[in-house]
Amino acid sequence: MAKKKRRVSEKQEEEYEFVPPEFDEKEFILKDMYSTKVFLVVAILAVVIGLVSALIYGMGDSLHLVGLLLTIVVIVGMKEFLKLLRFDPDLLEAKTMFGNYLLFFFLSLGVWIIFINAPFA
Repeated sequence: MAKKKRRVSEKQEEEYEFVPPEFDEKEFILKDMYSTKVFLVVAILAVVIGLVSALIYGMGDSLHLVGLLLTIVVIVGMKEFLKLLRFDPDLLEAKTMFGNYLLFFFLSLGVWIIFINAPFA
């Protein structure tokens, strides 16, 4: 019998070796600690603004928009406030700052809701 010819010639595959990028552990830890400090400042500010909004709401039931406006104004001016506290928000990634904004909004809203209800009101 005749031998069949192979139409596809076998090529040797290139050997691929994964080379991980350089990782500076010290820089990563310092950056993470810095973002945690900013996170804590934002959380404390959110609790304070939530309390202030609850006090404003306690003055009259129609003042809930003033508390919401106060929360939004603080979110808009948060970068400037952090600069006053000698933090540089430009060192943080955009998604980290967006997370801080969301944390601030929901934490201040939660504190506000807690303090306008029965045991505290």
